[in-house]
Amino acid sequence: MILGTGAIAPEFDLSDQFGAPQRLGARRGIRGVVLVFVPFAFSRTCTGELHDLDAHADLFAASGADLLVASVDAKYALRAWAESEGVGLTLVSDFWPHGAVARAYGAFDERAGHARRATFAIGADGVIRSSFMTGPGEPRPMGAYREALSAL
Repeated sequence: MILGTGAIAPEFDLSDQFGAPQRLGARRGIRGVVLVFVPFAFSRTCTGELHDLDAHADLFAASGADLLVASVDAKYALRAWAESEGVGLTLVSDFWPHGAVARAYGAFDERAGHARRATFAIGADGVIRSSFMTGPGEPRPMGAYREALSAL
């Protein structure tokens, strides 16, 4: 079960696709974060979601939240994925320890070895304001993101 509304968001310090650190704590008191877990880079549903998020990046910026897309792939794979798809989003690697951040958020599928399709809208105070998840192969609707952003 994923963490729900009102839970304190677990701290994370992940590398983005360029190797730069992306820390939740560095944003505390400044900006909210929308943390989007995807199972794998280059998979069909994840790639569709990546393009949808990139096309609506202005919604996240307008809400004052940083959008971070996380997967268990290495930063090198994430960089290749972003470049091949022509997206400018920040992709973060939960590669090692394998899926540790996804586990902390209750979003890791132990049997499959990857993150579930889960999303967390985290306020600048570090509290989860909204969380939602879809099933395997089921993309998240943009309406769910709009609702989550309205809670920030």
